[in-house]
Amino acid sequence: MKPNRRKFLKASFLTAASLSIPVKSWSQIRGANERIRVATVGFRSRGSGHISSIRALEASANVQYTALCDVDKKVLDKGVDSFARAGKKVTAYTDIRRLLEHKDLDAVTIATPNHWHALAAIWSIQAGKDVYVEKPVSHNVWEGRQIVKAARKYDRIVQTGTQSRSVTGIKHAVEWVQAGNLGKIKVSRGLCYKPRLSIGNVKGAQPVPSHIDYDIWCGPAPLRPPARNGIHYNWHWIWDYGNGDLGNQGIHQMDVARWFLGETHLAPTVFSVGCRVGYKDNGETPNTQIVYQGYEKAPLIFEVRGMPKNKAAHSESGTWRKNMDRYPDPDKGASIGVVVECEGGNVVVSGSGATAYDKSGKQIEKWNAKVDHFENFLGAVRSRNAADLNADIWEGHVSSALCHTGNISYRLGATAAPRAIKEKIKNQPGAGESFERMAEHLRANEIDLTKDKIVLGEMLQIDPKVEKFLGAPEADKLLTRDYRKPYVVPAHV
Repeated sequence: MKPNRRKFLKASFLTAASLSIPVKSWSQIRGANERIRVATVGFRSRGSGHISSIRALEASANVQYTALCDVDKKVLDKGVDSFARAGKKVTAYTDIRRLLEHKDLDAVTIATPNHWHALAAIWSIQAGKDVYVEKPVSHNVWEGRQIVKAARKYDRIVQTGTQSRSVTGIKHAVEWVQAGNLGKIKVSRGLCYKPRLSIGNVKGAQPVPSHIDYDIWCGPAPLRPPARNGIHYNWHWIWDYGNGDLGNQGIHQMDVARWFLGETHLAPTVFSVGCRVGYKDNGETPNTQIVYQGYEKAPLIFEVRGMPKNKAAHSESGTWRKNMDRYPDPDKGASIGVVVECEGGNVVVSGSGATAYDKSGKQIEKWNAKVDHFENFLGAVRSRNAADLNADIWEGHVSSALCHTGNISYRLGATAAPRAIKEKIKNQPGAGESFERMAEHLRANEIDLTKDKIVLGEMLQIDPKVEKFLGAPEADKLLTRDYRKPYVVPAHV
């Protein structure tokens, strides 16, 4: 039976108060060689990967699952049953606040929808838990900064789910480029050429299955009946909950592209160009997009493409994934990856490795190696040293925020003709060429750019230190959101 609103609010406020009590570090409470007790929040999709990865480390890392949390009772019951079949018992929760009262719990991994990441992380930190939070770590820029503040205040270990940071092959490639082996970087380019079919075009509010606690599912977001097919996954393309493919797949490549540049803060300028075309559906986020982050040393240019390379591939959905573009070419390029364009050649990052080519296209270096991202997290939980993390929360915050500022530019933009867009961006190194290729890609998909016009986002300036826009109050409003009580990301952590 669900609690009535008065009891619900009272319990929430009591929990919030209890979560603000500082606790000693995990190593002070328990011996550094004792078992780490873990729970996962949200495991229908990516969270199931958390569970399988951590269970594989039970013996080597001395870690044990003690609880699971999910608002979908079917998902929750299935998860509990999987442990029971292995002769292990875990406690089930639908409400993270009740989970955080669980006495046998040291660390929490979070794989909820994006709009829950920050609040779940901060509540867990305030409850004295170490945290592994999926990418993007936040739904907006301000939230990410709040997680960082909480992690530092309560001395918690907080790892970001950008697994590429644990790919030592990419790390060595970054060091090699930064040592000047290919000369100066001209552009660090992130690529998310990933097939995304229409999510359908349903009309009006859709029913919520009885096995989902929809009030908790919505959490910090407005409590509105879903106006899309299904509750799960398609939230990625709705602004209230997701951040488009820029903040879904793209955050991984955004992080690596920034890593090569050695930048540790937001870029001082940003703009975006994009559209949602090829079908009419309930999705709101662009399926084709360029984000230009204007760092002073070299720009970070990010490209999203959700449609295949041409119209011929539209006939069967199964052909889309086999027909995505690769950059800079089909043989030595990537569709989901990073291309670092330097004076003396390119480094192409794809999957768990990186390859360097000289200007003639000859391979000159190759790197392939990685370590387990969860093992790295658990090691830092034991050492109590955030510097041991491969993807500390600050790194996750900055890379997530680059996705958010790009989307802010897009959301404040207006449609424009290709000629007007080219004129507006012509003085930004690499931007014109990127736009020409995007327009060519759309034409190959038989998109009429005189009818389905592209959105030219606002060209915004940012103070990277305080993470505020300069002279753009409408953009500043989108750095945060209005929160629904009692699911409020705390202003004072």
